[in-house]
Amino acid sequence: MTVRRLGAGLVAAALFTPALAACGDGTTGTAGSTASPTASSSVAPSAASGTPVPGDAKQALLDSTKEISNGNFRFALTAVGSTVEGQVHQPSQSAAMKIAIGGPSSDLAMKLDVIHYKPDSWVKLELTGPTANSLPAIKQLNLGKYQHLDQARIKGNRNLGFDFDKVDPAGSAVLTQGITEVRSTGTGAYAGTIDVTKAAEAGSLNAATIAALGTQAKTVPFTAKVDPQGRLSELVLQLPAAGQTAAQEIKMTYSDYGTATAAQKPPADQVVEAPAELYSLFN
Repeated sequence: MTVRRLGAGLVAAALFTPALAACGDGTTGTAGSTASPTASSSVAPSAASGTPVPGDAKQALLDSTKEISNGNFRFALTAVGSTVEGQVHQPSQSAAMKIAIGGPSSDLAMKLDVIHYKPDSWVKLELTGPTANSLPAIKQLNLGKYQHLDQARIKGNRNLGFDFDKVDPAGSAVLTQGITEVRSTGTGAYAGTIDVTKAAEAGSLNAATIAALGTQAKTVPFTAKVDPQGRLSELVLQLPAAGQTAAQEIKMTYSDYGTATAAQKPPADQVVEAPAELYSLFN
């Protein structure tokens, strides 16, 4: 098995999960890029106190993503077979993410420890499982050290890059633009549906996922929570079954707004230059 074939297999395996996509695009989108029918009005929480006040529930959720654009928070994404957690710290132009795809029983499992500290990026990679063990280039990939990345070779790469002009790995602003129906279910809690057909840039979804959903993509159920300051703390998508893929949940959480810390650069004695095999894996 070649490294390039392994890369294609990993990308295919991740099509219905946020893990690989979340590592790079970070697109938050712009208002109007995901036009959708007007959401139903409801009771929205006060941004200052969290107490119910008359208002539009969709607008409350649109407003809840504004603080994300300041780029100072921690986040996590989970889906079937994959997890991502990390922090973004725009003041220092740094970010760090730990990504896991698969588990001990998987034929192929991957862990990535990614650090971005503009203008540099590093990744520590661990591949395990029978498929990984049969890979001739495994020693060039499982180095046990942080591999320094050539920025020219990862520019625009959703797997390894990071755009500090678009700092949300999950793209919640794009997703909330697609809300078609929403209602308040309690203080700071919401439920409704999202049209995700124009949300491929969100990071937590991609075009293949959306296409597989067919017409169901226009009414994906979701729940959301905001903190007492009206900032998004949780967004959960309930993707229906599509083709051979079972129904699944994609969950995004945000915390530590304004109090995240700068990422730590790896120690120099733990850094090597990334080999060609690494770029082949993700390209």
